[in-house]
Amino acid sequence: MFLRNCWYVAAWDHEVKRLETMRRVLLDEPVLLYRDTQGKAVALEDRCCHRHAPLSMGRLRGDRVECLYHGLQFDQTGACVHIPWQDSIPPDARVKSFPVVERDRFVWIWMGDPAKADPALIADFHWLDDPEWTATGDLIHMAGNYMLIVENLLDLSHLKFLHKDSLGTSYVPDDEVPVRYKRDGERVRVERFIHDDQPPGYFRIISGIEREAKVDRWMVLDFSPPSMVTLDIGVQPAGQGAMQGKRNSDVTTYNLNAITPESERSTHYFWAQAQNFTNGDRTLAELDFRLVRKAFEEDKMIIEGQQKNIDLAPDTPRLNIATDGGGLLARQIVDRLIAAEQAA
Repeated sequence: MFLRNCWYVAAWDHEVKRLETMRRVLLDEPVLLYRDTQGKAVALEDRCCHRHAPLSMGRLRGDRVECLYHGLQFDQTGACVHIPWQDSIPPDARVKSFPVVERDRFVWIWMGDPAKADPALIADFHWLDDPEWTATGDLIHMAGNYMLIVENLLDLSHLKFLHKDSLGTSYVPDDEVPVRYKRDGERVRVERFIHDDQPPGYFRIISGIEREAKVDRWMVLDFSPPSMVTLDIGVQPAGQGAMQGKRNSDVTTYNLNAITPESERSTHYFWAQAQNFTNGDRTLAELDFRLVRKAFEEDKMIIEGQQKNIDLAPDTPRLNIATDGGGLLARQIVDRLIAAEQAA
C-alpha cells in the first residue's frame, strides 16, 4: 500500500529525453516518460489499452506515442487518437495520464487523483539549483522497501558501525550525544548538536579545516511525507552561535533524498550531495560525492539484506530501541495518511 495523493520523483530531468521513450515502474504501476515536441515531460500509463503491450516499446510520432504491437496512437493526455484501419475511436480508448512538474532538476509525478495535484505541495530541494550551492546527484535502485531507507536516514547512530570504514567516525562521536526528536504536523526533525569538538576527518578532507580547530557541529535530519529526507550536516568555529542558527562562517553539506517506491520490495532512490563551500570547485564536490556514495553502497547492502529476511518471515516482530524515534514517527505519519486516503 502506498500514499498516492502526493508528489514523487519519477526521474532526474536529464533522464527523460526527446525522441526517446522511457519505462519506469512507480508504486507498482508501469509509467511511460517522454518529452513532447515542446520539450515538456509527459507521463502516461505504460500499458496500451488494446492488448496491454508496453507503449515504451513503441515509437514517438510528433507528440504522439505509437504502440509497437498494433499501431494505436495516444496523445499527451492519454487519449487514443488513431487506430489503423478504423475510423471510429471508442470513448474508453485511452490510457492514464499523470500530472508532471519539473522542478529542482527532478521530474515530479502525481500518482493519485489528478484533481488534487497541487504543485505547491512539492517538497523543497532548491539546493539542487541554487547558485550558492554545488550539487551532484545519482539514482540507486534498491531491492528493499522504501520505508527501510527512510528509517536508515533518520537514525545516524548506525554510521559508526555500518560505515566505520567510510563516514563512521566523521559524524558520531564515541560519547553519547543527546538526540532531540520534534514533530510538526506531518513533518519530523531529528537533531544532534556537538559542542566545542575537534573537526571530524570527513570535514578536514573536504573543506581543509585544521585538525587543531575547535568547532560546533550539527546533524539535522528532516522528513516530510511520503518519503523525502534532507540531512543538514555541518561545522562552524566554536562559540559563534551555530546552535542558535547563526551560521555565517559555516561549512555545510546537504544530503538530499527523494525516495520513490517501485514496489513493496524495491525502490528508486534519488539522492544528491550539496555543499556551500566549494566556490564552484567541482573536484571538491566530486570528492564529497564519492565519499557519500561509498557509504550509500553500504546502506544498499544492509537494506537489501533486511528485505530478504523480511520476505522470509514477514510477521516476525521488530525490537525498537532508543535511537529509532525518528523512523517510528515517520512510519506513523505515513501509515495514518495512507489509512485516511483509503477511507476517503
